[in-house]
Amino acid sequence: MNEALNLSGSKRILQFIEQNPFWLAPMAGVNDACFRGICKRMGAGITYTEMISAIGLHYNFETDATRRLLAISDNESPVAAQLFGSDAEVIATQAYEVAQFLGEDLAFIDINMGCPVTKVVRRGEGSALMMDLDTASRIVKKTVTILKAQGLEGSDIPVTVKFRRGYSEGDDRSVEFACAMEGAGASALAVHGRYQDQFYSGVSDRQTITRVKDAVGIPVIGSGDVFSAQDALSMISPKSKGGVGADAVMIARGAQGDPWIFTQAQALHHGELPLTPSYEDIFAVMQEHATCIERSFGPKALVRMRKHAMWYCAGLPGASYFRGKINQVTTMNDLESLISEYKSFLAKTVTEISEETAQE
Repeated sequence: MNEALNLSGSKRILQFIEQNPFWLAPMAGVNDACFRGICKRMGAGITYTEMISAIGLHYNFETDATRRLLAISDNESPVAAQLFGSDAEVIATQAYEVAQFLGEDLAFIDINMGCPVTKVVRRGEGSALMMDLDTASRIVKKTVTILKAQGLEGSDIPVTVKFRRGYSEGDDRSVEFACAMEGAGASALAVHGRYQDQFYSGVSDRQTITRVKDAVGIPVIGSGDVFSAQDALSMISPKSKGGVGADAVMIARGAQGDPWIFTQAQALHHGELPLTPSYEDIFAVMQEHATCIERSFGPKALVRMRKHAMWYCAGLPGASYFRGKINQVTTMNDLESLISEYKSFLAKTVTEISEETAQE
């Protein structure tokens, strides 16, 4: 481990972990400021921006679209910014620009080396970097160097790396890659237990995370198949108690439509009984989310909010009918009317069930 490069950064990461080890993972097309703000209020520790193209920032930093990607909610600071790319100079330069733009609202810079999406991988970005240790190491070293002089509350701005088990199924490169990233100056590592060519199929191998944790001296954040508060707690529980032993946990798909997963994980972590949100709670947050999305995205709000509405209603009575109707609406006003209609339907359904139970 290169102590001179990543010691102070790792200490800062550990401070975040001590405050709250349940983090919202970066998700493209999902993690806008509206969603992150809700998750933060529900108990998320660090929240990440969407995965942002460094080359896109290079050419379009001053555009409204870019500013939306870097916008943060009122209660969210500090936030982690995740960049992706394959050009060390461009990533390092844009990391500096992001640090300047966010100032004290920036927790750290995360570099994505785990995205499995084909169009990203074809450009030598995301998971493809696991096949190119030299380029991956150069990206981290360059970014650490350019940020080192930009102090944040007395510490260097940490640089972290998110990656997968490996590129091709059966070719596990996680420990080798982790050690190389630590040596290049990364202050923490986020590990997902699938290979690139698995995308999100199959089961994430949590032992990959344990092996990486045993091999490095910097914090490790576990990622993959965290769909419940118990899954989250298991990720940070010690190996001696049957857990993975990660320092913190990233929650991704498990938070889609269920930001209460952070509240529940916090409760379990403190030995308390986690509460399940009522349908009134779910619809109140859904309405809040829709209002924020409309304010932030204007004409593009409906496309952005439609998937969130579907996620929120998953598992509720009549959800399949509601989801079908969502695909037919053409305006945000129509969507909000549909949400109100569905809420009234659920209220009636709950009342009828209660009356039947009382009669029994």
